[in-house]
Amino acid sequence: MAARILDGRAMAARWRDWVKAQVEAFRARTGQVPGLATVLIGDHPASQTYVRAKQSACAAAGIRTFSHCLPADVDRGTVLELVEALARNPEVHGILVQLPLPPHLDEEEILSAIPLEKDVDGFHPLNIGRLGLKGKDPYFIPCTPLGILAMLQEVGIPITGRRAVILGRSRIVGLPMALLLLRFDATVTICHSRTPDLGSVTRQADLLIAAAGRPGLVRGEMIQPGAVVIDVGINRVVDPQAPQGYRLVGDVVFEEAAAVASAITPVPGGVGPMTVAMLLVNTLKAAQRQVEGFASPWLEPFLSKTSGEADRLQPNAPKA
Repeated sequence: MAARILDGRAMAARWRDWVKAQVEAFRARTGQVPGLATVLIGDHPASQTYVRAKQSACAAAGIRTFSHCLPADVDRGTVLELVEALARNPEVHGILVQLPLPPHLDEEEILSAIPLEKDVDGFHPLNIGRLGLKGKDPYFIPCTPLGILAMLQEVGIPITGRRAVILGRSRIVGLPMALLLLRFDATVTICHSRTPDLGSVTRQADLLIAAAGRPGLVRGEMIQPGAVVIDVGINRVVDPQAPQGYRLVGDVVFEEAAAVASAITPVPGGVGPMTVAMLLVNTLKAAQRQVEGFASPWLEPFLSKTSGEADRLQPNAPKA
């Protein structure tokens, strides 16, 4: 069996083009430009790379960025003052505090200081809570889970009634991904470092999402034949043959998994580009909601609606 490769770069390019067109239309209607503020604390190389990629994508889509870099030893008061100032700035429609934070800062306290309507990462405790409440919708869905959902929808991979197994329970991916899939009536299991006999659980999955941050964690024999495998992991492994001295790999052993799965995301070039694309979507939605009082539907225009599932995450349809 040769797995279908889910090309996140190609999908993300279509989303970025759509956002760019929507930003231009928004500017024509309102005279304003969507604005995203990024807050980077410390000099972690990976975090710096991620923030630069997000700023570059914003620029290409016509979204204005406000960059703020703070030293790793910054005190909590300074961080909170900055976030509160950005919250008051009408030109800033979205605020992104790059994670992880230095250990002396309380992550929940910092994220809670971001107003819900500007929490484009979707990490505010109330946004996560609303994602899990029946009959309620969050202001924003975290970008990686939303990107995964958009990939599945675009290529018509069903969710309802499927057995989904998620490796990892972080507030960035694992937990919100589980809550999101439950909204689509999947049967969800979350695995983590304390899960015994991991392979016996993953082999039951129709949809396997690996977000544990452990290179090579998932081998081919751990995958049910025909399963869909979404690899969220981005890990650096030493490779003397690579120009940088390392290469990027996922949590899944790609060659083994691709021989068993029906569809799989590569690393790099799979989930990562879609995560950035969904940040653009969330920033656009934030500006629309704050300036015009409504926001574009969650998932459009590149998705399959044959099952009617997509309409269930459309709480803010544009007014006629």
